[in-house]
Parts: sequence; structure tokens; C-alpha cells
Amino acid sequence: MSNISNVPEAEAKGPGSGRRKTKNSLRGGLAAMLAAVILAAFPAVSSAQTFTASVNNTTIGQNEQFEVSFTFSASDVNGIKDFQAPGFQDFVLLSGPDQSTSLQFINGAASGSMTYSYYLRCPKIGKFTIGAASLEYNGKRYTTNPITIDVTKASPKPAAGAKGAPTVSSNNIGDNVFILATADREKVYLGQPVTVTYKLYTRLPIASQMQVSKLPSYEGFWAEDLTLPGTISLSTEMYHGKQYSVGVLKKVELFPTQTGMLSVTPMVLDIPVQIRQRQSGNPNNVFDQFFNDPFFNSYSTVNLKSTSNTIKVDVIPLPSNNVPKSFTGSVGDFTMTSQVSNVNLKADEPLTLKIAISGQGNIQLLTMPNISLPSGFDTYQPKIAQDIKRDNAVSGTKTFEYLIVPRLSGRQEIPPIKFSYFNPERRSYITLATPPYPLDIAPGPNNGNQNIAGFSKENIKLLGEDIRYIHTTTSGLRREVGYTVFSAGFWSAVVAPLFVLIGLVTWKRRTDKLAGNVELLRYRRAEKIARARFKKARLLMDSGKQAEFYAEISQAIFGYLEDKLHIPKSEMSLERAESVLKTRNIDGRLLASLRSCTEKCEFARFAPAGDGTAAMSDMYNELTKVIVGLERTLSVKKHA
Repeated sequence: MSNISNVPEAEAKGPGSGRRKTKNSLRGGLAAMLAAVILAAFPAVSSAQTFTASVNNTTIGQNEQFEVSFTFSASDVNGIKDFQAPGFQDFVLLSGPDQSTSLQFINGAASGSMTYSYYLRCPKIGKFTIGAASLEYNGKRYTTNPITIDVTKASPKPAAGAKGAPTVSSNNIGDNVFILATADREKVYLGQPVTVTYKLYTRLPIASQMQVSKLPSYEGFWAEDLTLPGTISLSTEMYHGKQYSVGVLKKVELFPTQTGMLSVTPMVLDIPVQIRQRQSGNPNNVFDQFFNDPFFNSYSTVNLKSTSNTIKVDVIPLPSNNVPKSFTGSVGDFTMTSQVSNVNLKADEPLTLKIAISGQGNIQLLTMPNISLPSGFDTYQPKIAQDIKRDNAVSGTKTFEYLIVPRLSGRQEIPPIKFSYFNPERRSYITLATPPYPLDIAPGPNNGNQNIAGFSKENIKLLGEDIRYIHTTTSGLRREVGYTVFSAGFWSAVVAPLFVLIGLVTWKRRTDKLAGNVELLRYRRAEKIARARFKKARLLMDSGKQAEFYAEISQAIFGYLEDKLHIPKSEMSLERAESVLKTRNIDGRLLASLRSCTEKCEFARFAPAGDGTAAMSDMYNELTKVIVGLERTLSVKKHA
């Protein structure tokens, strides 16, 4: 390299330097040609080009060998030209540049990278800087950032002839591939959202699609999965002084439903990791040195069971001072709008009052206080609609539409309706109110046409027209033969109303019992609602809509368990459902099948397969068998 002027000639070249140069050139040319063929066989990854510099350790010992790499990543690395290495002042160049091209496959998507590696050592002690490297790609110049190296004492000198990156063994895979869970907050108020992100950090290629071994548990939280792209997009991050390829696996927003120190259990993934194997143990073997390129080495696949860390969240109660009467537990940041359909109407003519609450927070658990109208109005239960977005945070709009019927004419008014929520950022309660709506109500069709007795004038007739002449003779009358009391028609007329009355009483008692017992009503309707959701999921499966199918079938199984086991929605989790089912002596194989299906379903929602028609069909059939088995077992035990 012409720009490396500070390297002593004896050390820079050394014995066999001409042979190394020829070998590197030939190896780089073969690798570049093979990379071009392989990259052409796979679709490009929709990711931006990056050019980064990294070292295997930012703190090294005096005269200790270390590696510096300059990696350019893009969908196609064939357009790279004019690579310029930095001047390695204060360092001694041991070897390089070693050029390598590699491919990675995540969820069927391919990404390419070109790496230029150098092995250096530093004879001095202190902090030193490795300058920026640059290259040209498709007519544009890219430059890396400088790297600072801290050189310390008491480190052994490098062994003579040491060269090349250390081979990763199965014992230290966990240092190069792992899952890290992070939370954006560690201390929150009750109901304040916490965003937990699960990231994959890897320095090794992944052989195939990862499998979920265990999903995290959100005991004490209401969980909302945030929307992620269909494929995992990798970026570059530095972690503890090392460079990793990083991809977001899962992102979830948690709303705490109870106070205290809550825990989010780890996620466990089975990751097939590829490890490069050396051709032989002889470092002086020229043949092995030539084929020491990633494209000419043999790889073995090691299945790594990676477990993320546990997240701890301290949940504190909401302030107890100055709590508004209209507060119903909503936490977040909201706005409120309202409108009425008509302010000039007649008595007995209905109008609609629509109230929309928008903002960030748990939209599904958001409730309006009961509206209180003056006498002369009839109001009914509102029609509720919601539009929820799950992008970077849970937000959306919830609409309450009330039907109101005025019964009296004259000048009336719908008073302001208040809605209160707690804003955790401002640490205070905020009350929103609708404006008052004055109404001009004209008399209706029956208003003003009533007399004192309550009869309309059209129904009053003259008395003389209602008196008929009474006959005084028996002509035209005849005697009926037989006894009516012994006829079938007589007893039918007597007994039939009795049976009808008993049936009506039984039906009324059953209806009242269901209306007064919400849990019993949910229990009886659970199987019917699940069947309707499975029917909709079947249509989505036939249309090839994977994300919608898994979302619908997941709601079907969790909704069925909530209703059947009387578990509130805010407390629902797979662990809670399994605990209740075990108390009812449900077969262990059925429980295992339930857990397997739900975990596969949840994983498929954020990492769908390329062609998932067969997987969707298997999931549909297996979950159908699970619900049928649970319904049969629970129904038998209910009536036992």
C-alpha cells in the first residue's frame, strides 16, 4: 500500500511477502468472481449502503496483535472501486489487506458485504487513532469514521508468525450471537406504556430461519405488539467495543395493570449458526493458506439456544391528590372532539351525539364516563368504534356514538360531557369537556293533541251510536247437543296455554340469569365467537394473507380462553390460561399442543415464512383440534 509510509520495510514485507501478495491477489480475484455469481442468484436486500470500520477490541496490550476491518455492505458489492486504506501511523502492519466477500441470509433475504482486513500491533502505550478509509461505489465516495485504540501495559507479545482471525469455537458462540432486550423506561406510572425491543446481535452468518423456543411472558401487563417489516433488516452497531450486525426481532408496548416491581421473562430462540472450520492444523500449509477464504472453507452449523435478558420495571401508583370525578383510569396523552347530528328537531325525534378521543395510550381500555342528561331525554348505550395504529407506539381514535331522544318540546340543552386522564409526562390529571349543545325542540306529532283523560279527540264517539236494540224473543236460537267439557278442543285450549306459560317463564328466568351473570354469558358464547373467527381466518388463509390470518386466529384462541375461563382481558396471558386449565385437570398433551400452537402463531406474526400456505393450513387444523378438545372437556366437566 502506497499510503502506508510509517511501516518499517523489514516488518512490512518480511520473508515470503512476494508469495503472500500473489496468493492474496489470486484469492481475492477468485472470491470476487464467486461472490458475483452467488449474489446474482439471490434477490437484492432493500437496505442502504454502509461503510464501517471496526476492531476486534478497542483496548489492547502493548505489542499485542489486533485486527481492523473496513466493511462495505450493500445489495450488490460488485460496484466497489478504488479502496483507499488509512495511514497506520503509530502502528506496525503485520499483514493485509485480506479481502473477503460474504453473504448472509435472514428469513430468505440475502445481503452482501466486502471486507478489507489488516492485522496490526502497536509498540507504544497510550491512545492512538486509526484514520478513515474510503472507496467508490456506483460513482459515490464513502468514508468510514476514525477509531480510537487504547494501548495498555502488561499484555503478552504476539506469537511469531501469528496471522489471521481466531476461529470461533462452539464454546464462545454466545459472545458472537445473542439476543438483547431493552426497555425505554425502567420506572413508570400505572398504565404508562413501556416499549420493549428484542434485538439479535450477530458476528456470524445465520444458516436458516430461526425458531421460537419460548415467548416472553408479560404478567401484570397489557401487551400490544408493534408493527415491524416482514423481513429482518440488519444494521451495524458497536456493542462493548465490538461491531455487530443487528436486527430487530420483536417490539412490544406494555401497559402495566398493577403496581410493584414487575418482570418480563426472557425470549428464547433456536438460532442455527454457521461456524467456519480450518482445513488443517498446520499454519504453514500453503494449500490451506490459499483456501483460507470464506468461500473455500467448510462450515458446520451449530444450533444455539439463545436466551434474552430479563426486563425489570418498577410500576408506581397514580397520584391520589386532585383526582377528577370523571377519571376512569385512562393514562396517556389525548384530545377530544364532539358533534351532534341536529340541534333543530321535534319531540320524539332522535339525534346522535358523537364523541371521539384520539392520542397515544391504551386505546382498547379507554372508557368514557356515563353521561348525565337532564330529565326529558332518553339515552341508550353508545355504539363504540376504534381505529388503532401500532407503528412506533400504540395510538389511535376511539369513537362513542350516543342515541338521544328528547321527549319534551321547548328550549333544551345537552350539558358539557367531561373526560379525564392522567398525563405521565406532565404528572398531572387533565380534564377535557365537550361544549354545551343548545337544542330547539318543536312539538312532535303527538305533542299538544292530548286531553285530560289521555284520549285523543278522534277516539271520542257519541253515546247513542253505541247502544244496540235488545231482542225479547228466542226465535233463531237453538240448543247445542253434547258436553263441551269432555271435548279434545276444550282440554287443548286449557292445557296448551299452561305449557306455553311454563316455557315463557323458563325462558325468561334463563335470559335474566344470563343478563345478570356476564361470566356465564361469555362462557356460553365463547365457542360461537371462536367459530366465527375461525371462519374469517379460513377466508384470509385462502387469500394468502399471512399476517392477517395469524392475527385473526391468535385473537380467536385467546378470546376463547378469556371467555371460557373467565379471565379478564387485562390479565390474560398464556401462563395464566395454562394455570387455570391445569386446575381443571385438562390433559397434558392438549396443553402442550395449545402452547406450541400459540407460540408458533405469535412468532409467525413478526417473522412470516416466504410461502406459508402449508404452514397456515397446519396451524388452522391443529388449533381447530385444540379448541374442539377444550370445548368437549370443559363442557363435560361443567355439566358433571
